[in-house]
Amino acid sequence: MTKIMFKIDIDNDKIATVLIDMPGRSANVLNEEFDKSFLATIEALEAKKGELTGVIFTSPKSTFIAGADLDKVHAMTDAKAVFDMCETLKSGLRRVETLGIPVVAAINGSALGGGYEVALACHHRVALNNPRSVIGLPEVGLGLLPGGGGIVRLTRMLGLQNALPFLTEGKKLKPKAAVAAGLADELAETPEEMMEKAKAWIKANPKAQAPWDVKGFRFPGGAPTNPKVAMMLPIVPAMSRAKTHGNYPAVQAIISTAVEGALVDFDTASRIESRYFTSLTVGKVSKNMTKAFWFDLNAVKKGASRPEGFERGTVKKVGVLGAGMMGAGIAYSCASKGIPVVLKDVTKEKADFGKSYSEKITDKLIQRGRLTKEKQEQLLSLIHPTDSAADLKGCDLIIEAVFEDRGLKAKVTEEAEAQIDDNAIYASNTSTLPITGLAKASKRPNNFIGLHYFSPVDKMPLVEIIVGEQTSDETLARAFDFVLQTGKTPIVVNDSRGFYTSRVFSTYVQEGIAMLGEGVHPKVIENAGIQAGMPVGPLALTDEVSLSLMEHIKKQTEKDLAEQGLPIPHHPANKVADKMLSLDRKGKAAGAGFYEYPEKGQKYLWPELNEIFNVKVSSAEEMEELKERMMIIQSLETIRCLEEGVLRNVADANIGSIFGWGFAPFKGGTLQYANDFGLKELVTRSEELAKKYGDRFNPPTLLRERAKSNQLFI
Repeated sequence: MTKIMFKIDIDNDKIATVLIDMPGRSANVLNEEFDKSFLATIEALEAKKGELTGVIFTSPKSTFIAGADLDKVHAMTDAKAVFDMCETLKSGLRRVETLGIPVVAAINGSALGGGYEVALACHHRVALNNPRSVIGLPEVGLGLLPGGGGIVRLTRMLGLQNALPFLTEGKKLKPKAAVAAGLADELAETPEEMMEKAKAWIKANPKAQAPWDVKGFRFPGGAPTNPKVAMMLPIVPAMSRAKTHGNYPAVQAIISTAVEGALVDFDTASRIESRYFTSLTVGKVSKNMTKAFWFDLNAVKKGASRPEGFERGTVKKVGVLGAGMMGAGIAYSCASKGIPVVLKDVTKEKADFGKSYSEKITDKLIQRGRLTKEKQEQLLSLIHPTDSAADLKGCDLIIEAVFEDRGLKAKVTEEAEAQIDDNAIYASNTSTLPITGLAKASKRPNNFIGLHYFSPVDKMPLVEIIVGEQTSDETLARAFDFVLQTGKTPIVVNDSRGFYTSRVFSTYVQEGIAMLGEGVHPKVIENAGIQAGMPVGPLALTDEVSLSLMEHIKKQTEKDLAEQGLPIPHHPANKVADKMLSLDRKGKAAGAGFYEYPEKGQKYLWPELNEIFNVKVSSAEEMEELKERMMIIQSLETIRCLEEGVLRNVADANIGSIFGWGFAPFKGGTLQYANDFGLKELVTRSEELAKKYGDRFNPPTLLRERAKSNQLFI
């Protein structure tokens, strides 16, 4: 018995309204049950089409159709089964499109992926102007392409040049923007108006057909054989390759599907799309990306790391200590979500300057038409700059964002705690200093926690929550809820030096610096990092962080380890860093680092590096090893974090690496990288690298144990 209901209601004008309503789900999704019920509905409509004047597809749910059932798609490994699934859905959509009477999609809510492809198979689309709704084909973000006719139809609707950005970038538009871009045809302000417009269009277009089914159809803007289009086409894959470095096959497959499909008839183009979709679905990249951006991200947001037994709560007022770049960014992220903020610094002038950061951000939003002047004033009114600790009274959360100095942090902790209630939470935005140690300055260590933001705060989506030895579960739950309240993604880790993100991120930059010390050309190092999938090369990242800050952290670490009687580790990158610091090349902020920073023009690698470090030319084989070293070292350190109990679960590791420092999304995160590489193969390769470059590449015990039984990190 089918679980999906397609209820058909025929009105006095002989217009059939088909309500898509999947029982037991908050949203309609495309799966086998959908296909069965959809086929039965089509057969019913075909049997009655002589009596009907038109058909409207809509849904009584808050969404139209959310898309495909990704649980099923992710599990599929048989190519024939994937291809047959595509063709089954498409055959049904094609029957709707060629029904012989006008068909309208009344898009009452979000229509994404396969859900929007259903709407594309209709002759007309009326979208409800719901601010929570989005429309588009975002499959590329999961390493896939639209497999239900989305490429074939959208390119025929908009033309190749206009359609490709929506397909290759996975843009999701609000209904009003979707109408302006041509993804939908009409906008309605109420559900009643939406249905009225749908019926009015049916009455006005009794012989409606898809444009591509009309004799003499021509591609908007020209087919690939058009000289103007032919001149543009070679540039598209070249630009794509420059951006993706071949790491995202879905982008190339979308371009190929669009161009090849534009050279043939509709049905042939549809089969081409199915074949490309099949190759991506059974491939590694889509499995990695779906694991990260569907399963892992959903697990994180649903609270896999949040303690149970505590009601969901909201923060009413936040105090931010330190109005520098981090503190100012945190203040903005709170105020942008309607949370009042007290922004405190040592002087009122510094606090005012911190508030001006929010003004600059909102000025840009106004210029782009994304914010009104009135909304800007409301947001800015929520930020109270001050030099008085007394203004912190009434804050139920304090976030300390001062310089990474243990003494300074202790001083501001004592000052703030004297003003706040006993049940208020105190959080430190430290990136490396252990929370348990910082909590010693607190009178209420149970309420002390780490909230590690990433710069720039207004753009970076992640917050790393660090649990100290005495941090209570209630404090963790409240901090977790607050991060979600501000629209960011929380991961939870246990206390340690560098926690998870800073600890693993540092292995990437250190490996790049060590390579320079080995005589690898700096440009090769940077290219290796980017080609491996990192957003920025390790030397450029080091300049952004600054060698002086890294040196400060190193000295603090050495001091702490010495006090504990623990051995002080040595990394080959230290020698290079010491040399650069001796030459006063501290980084971007100092105007000189691994790169030169001219007042006018783009930065460029400091030419003296070649002579100072005796660089040599690298072969293609060496380039591949450089890329592997940069990625493997991050994966190994992540496994050590899991082994030591710093990480609590796999999802936090993968999402933290992608959202925190941009670890190659196509690999699905640092632990999924190990799965993708093969655990046994990773052990063997790590041992080889350890012999050549040092003990830091020795496989952790946890990796060796899991490799024996191929127990993946899931």
